[in-house]
Amino acid sequence: MSDFRRNCIERRLIVGTFAAIPHPVAIEVAAASGVDFLCIDWEHAQISRERIEDLIRAANVHQVPAMVRVPGHAAEDIAAVLDAGAAGVLIPRISTAEQARAAVRATRYPPLGARGVGPGRAAAYGYRIPDYLAKANAELVLAIQVETAEGLANVADIAAVDGIDLIFIGPGDLSVSINAMGPAGKDKLDGAIRAIAKAALSAGRAVGIFRPSPDDVRAWSEGGISFFVLASDTMFLGAGMAAGIAEAKKHQSASEAEEK
Repeated sequence: MSDFRRNCIERRLIVGTFAAIPHPVAIEVAAASGVDFLCIDWEHAQISRERIEDLIRAANVHQVPAMVRVPGHAAEDIAAVLDAGAAGVLIPRISTAEQARAAVRATRYPPLGARGVGPGRAAAYGYRIPDYLAKANAELVLAIQVETAEGLANVADIAAVDGIDLIFIGPGDLSVSINAMGPAGKDKLDGAIRAIAKAALSAGRAVGIFRPSPDDVRAWSEGGISFFVLASDTMFLGAGMAAGIAEAKKHQSASEAEEK
């Protein structure tokens, strides 16, 4: 079993970030920051399928696991990122147990699933197919994202599906789906998050969540959540630049005041 999967399923606290900038330099910078993993966001970022392999390769330079959030449920997309060498996949909008079972089939080789065998980068372009087949089912992380009202209603059945490693909570889409947006919906959203986490933990699954900042990571970790995707490379870039520019302008203002 890979260290990444072991840390996930043993519910050790691990923190990563979404990678949305489609360039290997951004991946290397993020990988060198101390993150436990990166999640390349193929669902929402402007990243092409052809570019994903380069981004995974860049993460490998720093020996940081790179999983990929795929755009949807298509088995072909899931196979493509795994063949490219991804350490796992995050599959969005899982709302039923049947969708969860389809995710397992797409990520696992027989007899656990129905993933097709291909000579991609993960198998050294065909040179090490037997070696890869022998370890892939035990090493790859399958995380499914519960982020709809239907998924919330079905979470116990979803979490019970064999082969799921981690239930990931998407608070943004969940808040829209259950009409719990903004400050007025905070209590309702927090209750839904706790309900998903409780069902997942009861089924023996690890629980993950997206957080835009580290402010409440400790609070959610005390509730059993152990896998955190913290902001994204673009969010960190924007926040860092904004803070630096604001600080520079503050000193400039002070200097101008002294001159007056």
